[in-house]
Amino acid sequence: MESHRTGDFQTTSGLRKIIENDGNLDDVLAFFEERLLPVEDIQAKVLAEEILNDPPEIGYLTISNALQWRLQYSRVIQKAGNIVGIFKVL
Repeated sequence: MESHRTGDFQTTSGLRKIIENDGNLDDVLAFFEERLLPVEDIQAKVLAEEILNDPPEIGYLTISNALQWRLQYSRVIQKAGNIVGIFKVL
């Protein structure tokens, strides 16, 4: 899988929807807060500005922050070979 496809699916999809709906900095910061992302206020603002200027590609991993950060790969396996940047391994 190419690195630009390794983001969390729900997070990247949500951010792109905010941008498509003409969202602003406050909308992105509120999204971070709702997702309980472990980021300090100053860094959150910097990241939100970067996201608004250069929206992320949709990621295909599932990242769970319950108790510990864990990756789940079932979506990647399902999409392999059908999405640019996600390769099917034979």
